[in-house]
Amino acid sequence: MLRIDRDGVFPHQTIEEMESRGIIRCASPLQSDQFQPASLDLRLGSRAFRIRASFLSGRNLPVRERVEEFQMHEMDLSEGAVLEKGCVYLIPLQESLRLPADVQAAANAKSSTGRLDLLTRLITDGGSEFDQIEAGYDGPLYAEICPRSFSVLVRTGSRLNQIRFRRGEPSLNDQELAALHASAAIVSGTPIIDGGLGFSADLDRNDMHVGFRAKPHTAIIDIDRVNSYRVDDYWEPVYASAQRMILDPETFYVLVSKETVSIPPDHAAEMLPFIANIGEFRVHYAGFFDPGFGYSSDGSVKSRGVLEVRCHDVPFVLEHGQQVGRLKFERMAAPPISHYGAQRNSNYQGQDLKLSKHFLNSSL
Repeated sequence: MLRIDRDGVFPHQTIEEMESRGIIRCASPLQSDQFQPASLDLRLGSRAFRIRASFLSGRNLPVRERVEEFQMHEMDLSEGAVLEKGCVYLIPLQESLRLPADVQAAANAKSSTGRLDLLTRLITDGGSEFDQIEAGYDGPLYAEICPRSFSVLVRTGSRLNQIRFRRGEPSLNDQELAALHASAAIVSGTPIIDGGLGFSADLDRNDMHVGFRAKPHTAIIDIDRVNSYRVDDYWEPVYASAQRMILDPETFYVLVSKETVSIPPDHAAEMLPFIANIGEFRVHYAGFFDPGFGYSSDGSVKSRGVLEVRCHDVPFVLEHGQQVGRLKFERMAAPPISHYGAQRNSNYQGQDLKLSKHFLNSSL
């Protein structure tokens, strides 16, 4: 049995224990910087398959059989390879799982991956949903990757998504969420609590640009290079007029939330990426807020949520303060030994409007 205090999301010390017990299996040993406060970074393997279309393996079918059906060609990632904009790839990961019958898992793109508009989803043998892994799953993991705005260079060991583990049902209901806010001030201003914690877009920034729009024809981005690229080579600033802007269909924007968020160390949060009744657009790829994001015991850290926005089908008018999504809060099975912000690689602690870590002067 795993040593956990209660049902909830597993902290990194429990994830380390899962590796030592063979619940997480690896083609090469895990690196210390793969461990986040409540998740594990996953690494690309040595091969990639260019496939004709996205797919789910379906009940009782292994992914490898579907790859044989849909693959166009195979690529070697050992020396690096380019994943081209608009193409779909399937890459076996170095990590695999042998989950206990009472442990389930979920995956999401890393924050830097989402801010590059790099659609990354996890699939499993016999899986009927993206990014969801049933309790008791025993098998390999795969990343489905589709660059939407920029072609990217990846290699064996590159990390585009992460996995987290849970036991039981750790989600807070609205009454519990209101009680948490009363004790820990999890959001600035008056909270909007209805099926989660509501958040809105900030389009009032004192005549400064309110976000960035991806340029359509750019050079390749090496996913493993940090602080290397000029912002204006890849992005153009966008401005709001009378605290509103019109989103162009199938154009990618990086915006920021009006609210600041604070995640206590004994909780985690997930941003729901798409809510049909408030607009036909996606507002987040990554979706996971580690314990300690935006948190400090004295309230000195203020972190906003960065919104990765893609509008679908028709132009859409977005206005300042308009609700664009919800945060679902979850209990931790135990607080992590080291929460977000206490680690050296907490790249987005205290963030305002900020691009991914690949860009020079990305916090503007």
